[in-house]
Amino acid sequence: MSQPTLSIADLRKSYERAELNEDASQADPLLQFDQWLKEAIAAEVPEPNAMTLATVASNLRPSTRIVLIKGYDERGITWFTNYDSRKGHELAGNPYAALQFHWVELERVVRIEGVVEKVSAEESDAYFNSRPLDSRIGAWASPQSEVITGRSVLVANAAKYGAKFLLQPPRPPHWGGYRLKPDNWQFWQGRKSRLHDRLRYTLQDDAAWLRERLAP
Repeated sequence: MSQPTLSIADLRKSYERAELNEDASQADPLLQFDQWLKEAIAAEVPEPNAMTLATVASNLRPSTRIVLIKGYDERGITWFTNYDSRKGHELAGNPYAALQFHWVELERVVRIEGVVEKVSAEESDAYFNSRPLDSRIGAWASPQSEVITGRSVLVANAAKYGAKFLLQPPRPPHWGGYRLKPDNWQFWQGRKSRLHDRLRYTLQDDAAWLRERLAP
């Protein structure tokens, strides 16, 4: 007898791990993010530093991909990538972007919106030089987002640049960091009966943050 077909519409989960109240949350969203990220790391959730980056092209079509956060402070959220990639071209044409963290095991989501700019060459150099050697060679080997005939192209490029630079590959001119300066944060905590907790922080003209509860 064949097994019944599983309907994805019937997949459900009850969220009951925690709550997010105005009185117990930080007035500064960066501090709230710092608290939640540290809790995700301490809980050993898979890749707590992974975030979805959403950009919009000149034809108004959005696209998303996963990148890794490499730093955060009062200036914003930082990651590194290939400037010639699709996301690089889209950010060059439209510097507004959105980030999302989803820590499934903690039933939490953080959404961040704002304007993006490149970090300084000094910051990009410092991070690039801290990477493992194979990652530094990989930055030269991969023409990110371009069509290639096969994996052999990447292998050949890695061998070529490995032989050229040996143990000291410089940072490629097409590779470096971006920083998103937030003007809108949202913190989502799953709750029972789909009555989730959802707090939004909006940057005001006086640089203060307005904290509001949104219906889930």
